[in-house]
Amino acid sequence: MCNVVAAVILAFAATLGFSQVSAAPTPIAPQMAITFDDLPTHGPLPPGESRIEIATKIIAALHEAGVAPVYGFVNGADLEQHPDDEDVLKAWREAGNMLGDHSWSHMNLNQHSLEEFEADIKRNQPILSKWMKDDDWHWFRFPFLAEGDTPEKRAGIRKFLAQRGYKIAAATMSFGDYQWNEPCARCKSKGDEKSIALLQSSFLFAAEDSISYYREMSRALYGRDIPYVLLMHIGALDAEMLPRLLSLYQSKGFEFVTLEKAESDEFYRQDTDPSLPAASDTLEGLMADRHLALPARALPVVQFDTICR
Repeated sequence: MCNVVAAVILAFAATLGFSQVSAAPTPIAPQMAITFDDLPTHGPLPPGESRIEIATKIIAALHEAGVAPVYGFVNGADLEQHPDDEDVLKAWREAGNMLGDHSWSHMNLNQHSLEEFEADIKRNQPILSKWMKDDDWHWFRFPFLAEGDTPEKRAGIRKFLAQRGYKIAAATMSFGDYQWNEPCARCKSKGDEKSIALLQSSFLFAAEDSISYYREMSRALYGRDIPYVLLMHIGALDAEMLPRLLSLYQSKGFEFVTLEKAESDEFYRQDTDPSLPAASDTLEGLMADRHLALPARALPVVQFDTICR
């Protein structure tokens, strides 16, 4: 009898346009904007490789994975000694990717005066104007993510950036990819295949560990995934590992978006409007502000300073 009543109720609901089973809400895919620092040059070159070959590998991997146009942050100082490295910027732009400002000499604001730092930014602008033309190059990535070691510096540089129409390119996901590039070049120069394999596997392990690390913080702070901005570098091992790295992110459900799209989230308001007072703009900083414990994080299994010495 109960089964008959249930069937009648379901049939009646169907005539009114109701589904028999409520559809589960579609999970929202976590979003990620990928960015690269230190164009056109980062880290030592392994034997037989060139800067343009590294850039070409990165560009091809991004294209193959269907990644939205990405920003590469430029230090122009390298071009004084190696003018041919400008081919990297040319290839980057021809592929539809964007360029942003990383200061002329990769200067650390915490170790220099505000006046020195501002001059270093100004010196970098002609190369950006040359290659970006009418596109927006007014995104600034602080070298070493150092935004000033005094309140006066932090306020001063934000005023400087705001007056010139800059937005700050935050970094809200990183696994220290730069640490692998120099030891990999050493291992390749020695032909140490076992150590190279260890570097490759540990690179991916660190990247995967960082996903849960940052997502756990975001959920603890906001109950959701903010759109993450991934910090990478234009290094040799980065280029070699990028296809596998992008596959890893895709397997975790990430949607690749532009930097502009990611930083349209309210989380980044202090970055996109430098006229606002300085505040914590990293997940780690906000966890500290709220006296929340950081999630556990695996330590690298590689001794970067000693491997292949």
